[in-house]
Amino acid sequence: MKIDLPTRKAKSRLVIGPFYRGYPVMQDKGPFLSQYLDRTIDVTDDALEAHPRTFAVRFDLRIPQVCEGLDEHKLINRFMNSLRAKIAWARRRAAKTAMKGRVHRTDVRYLWAREVGQRGRPHYHFVVLLNRDAYRVMGKYEVGRDNLYSRILEAWASALGMDVEDAVGLVHVPRNATYEIDADDQESQDAFFYRVSYMAKSATKVLGSRHSFGSSRRRVKPRR
Repeated sequence: MKIDLPTRKAKSRLVIGPFYRGYPVMQDKGPFLSQYLDRTIDVTDDALEAHPRTFAVRFDLRIPQVCEGLDEHKLINRFMNSLRAKIAWARRRAAKTAMKGRVHRTDVRYLWAREVGQRGRPHYHFVVLLNRDAYRVMGKYEVGRDNLYSRILEAWASALGMDVEDAVGLVHVPRNATYEIDADDQESQDAFFYRVSYMAKSATKVLGSRHSFGSSRRRVKPRR
């Protein structure tokens, strides 16, 4: 069930109920914003079109209490630019040591939701979607490891202008944080959508703000 938001330019509607467009949602966390759920579907569809075997990981990014001169509007762009560069570099390095230089490349797609906690501190719920033939695990949650977790931590430290060691604790990985999604497996898609529907809940969001939810851009398909 959807009901219109009482806003002047309502581009989104409140979603109430256990399903949205056939996908299950965390009904007890609702209502949800339809625009954010739609973008979640779009990003997931794009990821599966590019990589029919997709790996997704959920994590939270926290902002330190003291961070002078921080421009939150540019923070996510800095983080994603750094993470993409680190992943691309790792793939290029892997190609140099792989047999015949063959490695699986990966696009990097993402979803994020900004929320403000009870103490007034903002944080970001984040999802990154990658090619599962390139990444299958996060790796150990330790500084300096050659794995996805370290790249996320280093990218967040870079975005904040901090040393990596000082950023430990600002990246939180919840339990059951990873998902294997397959283009030919609706059950895997449903399980992923159910989990990340939490990010589209209207509670703790600043309605009408462009800085409450974001995602990678949809790929423009060439005309035939």
